[in-house]
Amino acid sequence: MTLVEIAALVFSVLALIVCLFQFALALGAPWGHLAMGGRWPGRMPVPLRVGAVVQGGLMVLFARLVSGAGGLLAPVGPGWLIWAVVAITGLSTLMNNVTPSRPERLLWGPVTVVMFLCAVYVAVSA
Repeated sequence: MTLVEIAALVFSVLALIVCLFQFALALGAPWGHLAMGGRWPGRMPVPLRVGAVVQGGLMVLFARLVSGAGGLLAPVGPGWLIWAVVAITGLSTLMNNVTPSRPERLLWGPVTVVMFLCAVYVAVSA
């Protein structure tokens, strides 16, 4: 397995974890303090739970795009889409590391940094 494939795999596994977390939030898991700036401790309001489904779906899409660009699966879509993943993951990394919620920062800060670095490596190598 090449380094690009490993980076794509690491990104995809972490994206799956994020996806499962988002779907748990959507189903009413009391982890609001770990998402969206920690503004809603406990269960998140219904509109944000719908947003969690969208975010979980985006993670699945991102994992598929990175897996394709990294050679784990057949590539999908135009090649520039990997750079969209890099940009959005970069913004997510920034937001998760400056959030006012300390628990969210401690949990998702390192995860998003690793995801961002893996996405950049795959994009540059693709």
